[in-house]
Amino acid sequence: MIGLSFGPFARKNFAIEPLVPADCHHLHRIHAETFSHFWSEDDFHALIGQETVFGFIAREEGRPDDAVGFVLARLTIDEAEILTIAVSPAFRRLGVGRELMDAVLRHLHHVRAQTLFLEVDQANIAAQALYRRLGFIKVGERPAYYETEAGRSAALILRRDLGTGTPR
Repeated sequence: MIGLSFGPFARKNFAIEPLVPADCHHLHRIHAETFSHFWSEDDFHALIGQETVFGFIAREEGRPDDAVGFVLARLTIDEAEILTIAVSPAFRRLGVGRELMDAVLRHLHHVRAQTLFLEVDQANIAAQALYRRLGFIKVGERPAYYETEAGRSAALILRRDLGTGTPR
């Protein structure tokens, strides 16, 4: 999936590539820009080193040393989960998150996974809209799961069945 570019709706073009251990410093930086409780570079190295973990990184075309977003997922047998997804604030609403999720869905289709789960902060309306467009449905909730500046917020548990249809 190297070199996958955005469509005409984006103002910039991005390449979506598989994650490698050398990307961990980018993952840490983007995660720290996105979340108040962020993961360390060592956390990312440990995760990427696991056989069941995979992911993709988005880079602005023409700037291969500068990542703008990533997604990290885990696949066990035929069930997958998004561990985290983050896009640098300056690159949000340009389709980066959608392209990253599409890369995960294509990979899971290729390996014949049946289900994909993720959790999203109930306050993250933009992410929820993206996940609805991608066919996710709410299957649970973890009350007061996230700690935010505004207090505690619930985590919505979403699922997408992958057993039928074709990838995007």
